[in-house]
Amino acid sequence: MPSQWEYQVGPCEGIEMGDMLWVSRWILSRVAEEFNVVISYDPKPIAGDWNGAGCHTNISTESMRHAGGLIVIKQAMASFGKKHVEHIQAYDPKGGEDNKRRLTGAHETASIHEFSYGVANRAASIRIPRHVEQEGCGYFEDRRPSSNADPYAVTGRIIQTMILDDIEARLNAYSKETQTPGKLENNKKPISLAELDITVRK
Repeated sequence: MPSQWEYQVGPCEGIEMGDMLWVSRWILSRVAEEFNVVISYDPKPIAGDWNGAGCHTNISTESMRHAGGLIVIKQAMASFGKKHVEHIQAYDPKGGEDNKRRLTGAHETASIHEFSYGVANRAASIRIPRHVEQEGCGYFEDRRPSSNADPYAVTGRIIQTMILDDIEARLNAYSKETQTPGKLENNKKPISLAELDITVRK
């Protein structure tokens, strides 16, 4: 797309991503004012046969960055695939309507209707870099967020899918197994994350 420009923010930890991206957008807009330039964060501001603009998001946990991390990354892909619709809804301010113009399956994008991942594949929903496959650990890139995405919503959805959904499922299972409605004297002590042997890794 004519006049398209890209920059990176990070590395950031957790929700800090939102703070850094919003500040960077503000700085970019202020600098642009000095040159009488208007910044558009729309993912496809001008229709045409060219790439749109995304907010590609690089993601890793501590376990993904260490030996054997590629296995953890592929486990995350299974979780992301089950929540594709929820991610699309969170990845642009209009619940996916803005991204419909960009995620067409052409111009280095995946279809908005299907989840996919692949190594060094810029036409996939999520790209695993070539060097990550070779080294067996590292990070992955979610290419679905739009350029005008709310970074807090994006980060929140990623953490929900990658970490919190599993914890909540285990808590619910634990609750059903140990709590007897109406018989408080038979109930075990309150649910404990330690008892569930759940480790949330950075």
